[in-house]
Amino acid sequence: MNIMPMPMLAFRNRFLCLLTLSLALLTSVFGQSQPPSVTLDYGTFIGVKDTTTNITSYRGVRYADAPTGGLRWRAAVSPPSKNLGTVNATKFANTCIMNSIITAGSAEDCLFGNLYIPAVSGSSTPLPVLVWFHGGGFVSGSSHDANPVPIFATTREPMILVSFEYRLGPFGFLAGSAIKNDGLPNAGLHDQRTALRWVQRYIGKFGGDPSRVTIWGESAGAGSTMFHLLANDGNPEGLFRAAIGDSPSLNQMPSTTDDFLETLFRAFATAAGCNDLSLSCLRSSNIATLASAGAKVIQSRPATLFLFAPHFDGEFITNRPVEGFRNGKIARVPVIFGANTNEGAHWSSTISDPNANTSMPNATQDTVYNFIGGQYPNFSRESFNEAVSLYPLQEFNGSFELQGQQMYGEARYICTAQMIAAGTAAVNRNSFQFHYNNGHLGSDHSAELAAFWDGDPSGADVNDRKLFEGMREFWSSFVTSGTQPQSTIANWKSTDKDGIQRMLLDPSRPGMENITPKQVERCTFWHSISGEINT
Repeated sequence: MNIMPMPMLAFRNRFLCLLTLSLALLTSVFGQSQPPSVTLDYGTFIGVKDTTTNITSYRGVRYADAPTGGLRWRAAVSPPSKNLGTVNATKFANTCIMNSIITAGSAEDCLFGNLYIPAVSGSSTPLPVLVWFHGGGFVSGSSHDANPVPIFATTREPMILVSFEYRLGPFGFLAGSAIKNDGLPNAGLHDQRTALRWVQRYIGKFGGDPSRVTIWGESAGAGSTMFHLLANDGNPEGLFRAAIGDSPSLNQMPSTTDDFLETLFRAFATAAGCNDLSLSCLRSSNIATLASAGAKVIQSRPATLFLFAPHFDGEFITNRPVEGFRNGKIARVPVIFGANTNEGAHWSSTISDPNANTSMPNATQDTVYNFIGGQYPNFSRESFNEAVSLYPLQEFNGSFELQGQQMYGEARYICTAQMIAAGTAAVNRNSFQFHYNNGHLGSDHSAELAAFWDGDPSGADVNDRKLFEGMREFWSSFVTSGTQPQSTIANWKSTDKDGIQRMLLDPSRPGMENITPKQVERCTFWHSISGEINT
C-alpha cells in the first residue's frame, strides 16, 4: 500500500485550503455570475445588480460628447463620436454645473444618464420606459435623486426608469442674436430631446420598449415635459407616448433676440472678458471664467429667482405655452399634470433684494409687485392692481407675504397645470389633473416627491403611507398601460375639457374635487395677460 509522505500530504491540504478560499473570494466579489453588461455601438457598459432589490443599474452612461469648447451652445453630439471601450457604469457621473458654481462632482462635461432595470422572470417582452427630468429652475438640480426602489416595489407591471442630466443656467439657456446666428437656443431642452432620441436608439439593448416611453418631471422638469408637448407645433416625433408633470413651471418666455435676453448675453460676455461679444471668445474661455461670469449676472438681478430659462425661439418652441394649449398646438398624448396647495410658499423669502422680499417686516404692496415683477419683468402696474383685486389683502390676514405667495404659486405652477390639463382634454386625450394637499407633512413645492423617491419619509403616518402607495400605483400604471391608470385607494378620474375636475391627493380624503370658481377666475386672469408677461 502506497502512503503519501507527510510533507506531501501537508502541501496538498494547504493547496486545497487556498483553492477553497480563492473560490470563496471570487464568489463574494463576482457572485455566481459575471456582473451585468450592455454593449452599444460606442462602448460596453458594466452595471451592477442589487441582490436585495433585484434592480440592475447602469449609472453615468454617456449619451453625448462633452459640450465643451467648440460644442458650447451647440447641439449635443449623440451618440458619442468616439468608442469608449469598456466603461464602469456602477457610479454616478458628473452633474451639470448648478447656479454657475463649480463644485465637487459637477462639470461642463455632464451629458450622462442612469438606467434602472428590474429583474423579470419568465418573460422576454420589452418593458415600458419612464424617463425622468429633474427640477431646479433650469439652473440647478440633478438626476441623482431619482430612487427607483419605492416605485418599482409598488408597480403591478415592471418598467424601466431612466434619468438624464441636461445643461443648466447660461450653459443651457443663454440667448441673444449671437446664439441665434451661431449657436443653439434652448440648448438644455435640446439635450433632453437628444436623450429621448438616445432612448429610442438604445433602450432595446437594456430590455426596454421604445414605443412605450413616458416622460416625467417636477418643477423645471415638469416645465420641460410641457415644452416637449409644445415643441415643433406639437410633434412628439415618436419619442414618447405619454407625459407627466408635477408642478409645471411657467416662466416668462421672451423671444431669443428680445432686449431682455440681449442684455443678459452682453452682461455675460462682458463679465467673461469677451468685450467683442463673440461666441468664438466664449467658446475659447476656460470654464472657471464662464462660471464666474454666470454667477455675476445672476447676482446682478437679485429680485429674480431663475434668470436663465427656456425662451421662445420660434423654431423648436414654436408657440408660447398659453397660446399653444389654448389653440391645441400640442402633442396628442395622455397626460398627468398637477400642483400642490402651497406652491408659492417661501420663494420670496429667499430673495436678497429687500424691495422684493415679502417676508420683510416693512413689506408693502409695492414689495409684492416687485416680487412678481422680478419673475415677469413686463408685468405692468395696471395688471398688478387687477391682480390685487382678485387677491384682496384681507383674505390673507393682512399678510403681504401670504398674498404674494398665492399670486406666485398660481401664476407659475397651479394655473399652469390646469391649463395643460384643459388643453389636453380639449383635443380628446386622456388628461388627469391632480391637487396634492397634505396637512400633516406639508404641501409646499416638491412635497409630493416624497411619495415617489422616498416612500416613507420621516413623520409619515398610516394615511400618508397609504396615499403614497396609491400615488405610485396610479403613476406607474399610467406608464405601463398608457391610458388607464388605477389606484386601490381612490376612484381617480380624468378631467373635463375645461380642466375643472381634478384628483385630490389628500391622505385624509383622497378622491375627486372641482377647482373653485375663484381660482378659475384668477387663472383666467393670469392667462389673459400672457401677451404682456410673455407666457
